[in-house]
Amino acid sequence: MIRVFIVAASPLARGGLENLLAMRGVSVVGRSATLESLSEQIVDVEPDVVLGDASGDNAEALLDALLSSNLATETAVLLLSDHPRPGWTAEALRAGVRAILPSEVSPEQLAAALEAAMAGLVVVHPSAIAVALPAPSAALSPLAELAEPLTPREREVLEMLASGLVNKEIAAKLSISEHTVKFHVASILGKLGAATRTEAVSLGFRRGLVLL
Repeated sequence: MIRVFIVAASPLARGGLENLLAMRGVSVVGRSATLESLSEQIVDVEPDVVLGDASGDNAEALLDALLSSNLATETAVLLLSDHPRPGWTAEALRAGVRAILPSEVSPEQLAAALEAAMAGLVVVHPSAIAVALPAPSAALSPLAELAEPLTPREREVLEMLASGLVNKEIAAKLSISEHTVKFHVASILGKLGAATRTEAVSLGFRRGLVLL
């Protein structure tokens, strides 16, 4: 059973989402009005996915909070949003958000997206594709050689990032601590010149460091 933590400013929205998830047999392990209050509970409840209500005026505030935290790099995040400004979807994906769906999503679609996000996949509603993807451009310029190559362990961690694993899962697979995983991820970002894990994976593919 998927364990979901709901973040929504409105008590009505929190209640509505909980009822909607209950229709699909999803376990709600916690609720909060903000990401800041979520951080105080997440260690205890350990959700599989954080479901955030980014509708209306909440869109910018929630995105800012995600950008200033490491939540989306450590836990699968799914956002519900109503027609955000151009570029918002792309910024959310770059921040590590796994799924973005319209607020009027059906219970079946929401349950499917939660399962996909938990499995490490990225889910974007068709209505958001056009604004999320950049227009076709000239061929990518060749990448310069890395000043310092990735170590074998860093390449191993990068492969796992590309598979959609979060820090806790990587730590378990490699029998190391989450702190050590964070250290490797930070080193990978620095060596590749990436701002986010998603960008690091993209650069890893371009450099042949990650195999399809």
